[in-house]
Amino acid sequence: MNIAVLLYEGFDELDAIGPFEVFRTAEAAGADFHTRLVALDGPGPVTASHGLRVEAEGDLPAPGNVDLLVVPGGGWNDHSSVGAWAEYERGAISDSVAAHHDAGATVASVCTGGMLLAKAGVFDGRPAVTHASALNDLRDTAAEVREERVVDDGDVLSAGGVTSGIDLALHIVEREAGAEVAESVATTMEYTRQHDAYEPGAIAGAE
Repeated sequence: MNIAVLLYEGFDELDAIGPFEVFRTAEAAGADFHTRLVALDGPGPVTASHGLRVEAEGDLPAPGNVDLLVVPGGGWNDHSSVGAWAEYERGAISDSVAAHHDAGATVASVCTGGMLLAKAGVFDGRPAVTHASALNDLRDTAAEVREERVVDDGDVLSAGGVTSGIDLALHIVEREAGAEVAESVATTMEYTRQHDAYEPGAIAGAE
């Protein structure tokens, strides 16, 4: 499974690095994942919202070459000149999300990265969540707004604020590689999972 975590100037550190660590730890535990930090502008340093400089390993592959695209948030509520708000106005990330989804990729957002997926149209008529402070903005879109920590609608997933990205990633690990691997990752990271993902297609009462 080829996983791309998309970086951009002003992204929130934990939104991206939390899932990245989960997926890389899952790889070490035997999951058939290949996870990379990428950027639309190619390899090089990217400065996150709290000042951390992270090296993107390469550019986002062309549509059809990514199985899972993860989009972090950051910098939405203060309408910063960099971050999710700026990228929403710019439109390039949302266009790329739409193209990858159309090509068959699963797309996932963390925090206000969900607003970029909303602009891409992938939330239209589908359940989704974002950071609590941006839920009203999400309600202004065509999404069916939920308030669970993680929402799994098959090929479109979303998570609420910041640390929920870890739960999102562990949910994906369990979905794709099994509960044993997911629990192994959580144990390695000494993280207590919150099992409250909303899955509209799941059978009520099923484990």
